[in-house]
Amino acid sequence: MLETLYDARWVGNHGIGRFAGELLKLLPRVIPFQSVRRPWHPLDPVLLGAALWKRNPRLFFSPGYNSPLGWPGRFIFTLHDLNHLRVPENSNAAKRAYYRYVIAPACHRAEYVLTVSEYSKAEIAAWAKVPEEKIINVGNGVGAPFSPAGPKYEPGYPYLLYVGSRKPHKNLPRLLKAYVDSGVLKDIRLVLSGEPDRQITAEISRLNLNGKVEFVALSGDVHLSEVYRGAVALLFPSLYEGFGLPPLEAMACGVPVLTSNVCSLPEVVGEAAVLVSPLNEEEIADGIRRLAENDSLRASLRMSGLMRAQKFTWSETARKTLEALKLATDVNEIYQCGTFVDTKM
Repeated sequence: MLETLYDARWVGNHGIGRFAGELLKLLPRVIPFQSVRRPWHPLDPVLLGAALWKRNPRLFFSPGYNSPLGWPGRFIFTLHDLNHLRVPENSNAAKRAYYRYVIAPACHRAEYVLTVSEYSKAEIAAWAKVPEEKIINVGNGVGAPFSPAGPKYEPGYPYLLYVGSRKPHKNLPRLLKAYVDSGVLKDIRLVLSGEPDRQITAEISRLNLNGKVEFVALSGDVHLSEVYRGAVALLFPSLYEGFGLPPLEAMACGVPVLTSNVCSLPEVVGEAAVLVSPLNEEEIADGIRRLAENDSLRASLRMSGLMRAQKFTWSETARKTLEALKLATDVNEIYQCGTFVDTKM
């Protein structure tokens, strides 16, 4: 019998991908499960279950939301948030059916469900109707290269920074309007991560922000850390998050943060950020103005943010995850080396 198979297909350049990659590096002697099929494929639960029948591991662990169907063995999976249910623009009938008929039953069948914040833990427990004791908050972490020491991105002008996707819950239209209303655009530009798309370009033109909003395509974590360090502040007024890595990464780089007072974000930043209502453009604008004009506020947030970021480490996330794996198998040392590559499923 194999021991613990770890679904390494989740490793990548995204939120779950960072979580998956860091755990793969830190968990001792788990066996990476690989496949040509991506873990979010709609047929993955069935095909994954068939693959596990063949391998017969003592435990299957996924750092993402996929879970096996038709396999009676022990498994743990990770539900980072309920984004696909709570954000209408990110949902559709197929996703809602997947959550109802695959993920919700998996919450009952799994040995444990991991998540990354107390907010998500309570929300998942209420939605899936499982005891909170079955859901373990292992958190997220931050580490190298996110630190105040190192090169800074220097485009030749001061800038406020947004890091994230263009999805509706990221609240970019309100952020752009608040940037206009703040009155700081004469002196400080707004830099958005990624490439411009048609929708954001149209919004920038509508608000007469051409030449005031710039874009930077990020080439990796080292580049991202440089862009954080060069910023006057990070602006992250998201409507919904299960955790919120950009505020944590910015604080670890010594950058002041403005973020939302909803969902998991206050849990991440504590009192080390400017908290605003993401639905109130005037409040966002006032927060931007305060960060741009108040040197002492930025200095205070820089220090408190660095201290706050020290509370979140990938080693602690790995430690909590390892404890869950041990509890699920009732033994202390269950791991062995090796790699299983499923090229047929």
